[in-house]
Amino acid sequence: MSTWRGIVSIIGLLAATAAWAAGVVAIEDWSQYPVGAKGLPQGWQGQQWGKPAYDFTVVADGGTKVLHLKSNNDGSTIAKSIKGKVDLKATPLLEWRWKAITLPKGGDSRHKATDDQACQIYVGWERVPKQLRSQLIGYVWDTTAPAGTITKSEKTGTVTYLIVRSGAADLGKWITERRNVVDDFKTIYGDVPDAPDLISIAIDTNDTNSTAECFVGPIVFKP
Repeated sequence: MSTWRGIVSIIGLLAATAAWAAGVVAIEDWSQYPVGAKGLPQGWQGQQWGKPAYDFTVVADGGTKVLHLKSNNDGSTIAKSIKGKVDLKATPLLEWRWKAITLPKGGDSRHKATDDQACQIYVGWERVPKQLRSQLIGYVWDTTAPAGTITKSEKTGTVTYLIVRSGAADLGKWITERRNVVDDFKTIYGDVPDAPDLISIAIDTNDTNSTAECFVGPIVFKP
């Protein structure tokens, strides 16, 4: 009888795990890329401005593949389309892992002259004309601006920053972040969001003329 109960328990656990997995929308886990792959990852789009270095490398860290980003007085942004993939009513929670190593010296998202961040994850909603009316929430690890700060970018009118983490206290540590995108959109834009169109990852140091380094792990949407 105890053996049978154990089998039933295992089956129940497997079913619960499968149900959880079915509810998760995986955006990127870097598993498809070989360790050592450099530059713009396949399936991601590069930016259409500036001179990005794309000093990116897929590496193994902590037993899994992640993206290693570096910046030396440049800004590099990559984006992936998620149109039709994410239903925020079913999966409103954005979850990702990141690890900052070096923050831009003097970086502060609140001011145009210091608008640099080591770790940046963006959720975007495209609206025509895209350069003027799109809406992007930037979840960032800032050097100076306090965690919890919400501030509109003085450089890019379509971007509003939400400072998730600030300063050097947690440098070198892998941290899992979770944000309710629906709630954040309501707070920032005062409305209920449609399905998002894109995810972006960026690292930026060209305003502070400094350097930065970070790692980005899996990115998913969850119930």
